[in-house]
Amino acid sequence: MNLNLTGKTAIVTGASRGIGLATVRTLIGEGVRVVGAARTITPELKETGALAVSADLSTAEGVAALVDTALAEVGGIDLLVNNVGGGDEAVMGFLDAGDTQWARMFDINVLATVRATRAALPSLIERRGAVVNISSAVARMPLGVPASYSAVKAAVTALGKALAEEFGPQGVRVNTVSPGLVRTTVYEDPNGPVAQLAAAAGVSLADFVQQIAKSQNITTGRMSEAGEVAALVAFLLSDVAGNITGADYVIDGGTIKTI
Repeated sequence: MNLNLTGKTAIVTGASRGIGLATVRTLIGEGVRVVGAARTITPELKETGALAVSADLSTAEGVAALVDTALAEVGGIDLLVNNVGGGDEAVMGFLDAGDTQWARMFDINVLATVRATRAALPSLIERRGAVVNISSAVARMPLGVPASYSAVKAAVTALGKALAEEFGPQGVRVNTVSPGLVRTTVYEDPNGPVAQLAAAAGVSLADFVQQIAKSQNITTGRMSEAGEVAALVAFLLSDVAGNITGADYVIDGGTIKTI
């Protein structure tokens, strides 16, 4: 299938690893000129050939700098992938996370998406572009993750629907992709949030990851690959999906069993 994305321009946030990095690689493979943003620019992101921009997207200043750079360097924005998210606060239980932690989670997951979309919209409207927001399957089924994480992801999902309704008449499509478990380096990082949860549970990281996958009763028996999520994102950004907007696509190997 030819996605006809050659010559388009895109911003991908949270681009240094995982789903973001896979999305950058996929879009570049489709002929897109990509601006990849992250707090820390990794060698892997540099190697993609994307224009890498270091920015703290949990702040208004960081988002403004990113979009201004993108407009200056590539001349306009056809596509936006709001992938930045997560946060160390996701390892906290409800009674352990105070207002500061909740605000931080909201900033990095919801307000980063709001600010980037708001800044990019004039160009997106002019070019009749497309947006994909990366949420999570936990927005629909919390699966025991901390309340702050499932709550902010539910907000991201609702935001996508609202944006699609408001800006669809102006030619901008907005969709959401909600992954379940995705095999990324976060499940291998000995200092990452998953490792912290494993330590709190008193088990090794490898055993904890295995327990997570087993407990979610994934129909396919495995995590999704970041490249599989990126392929779905690229499809939704393309004109092949030209009449899809306001949708939330779950890619979770069948974890969510309900209709």
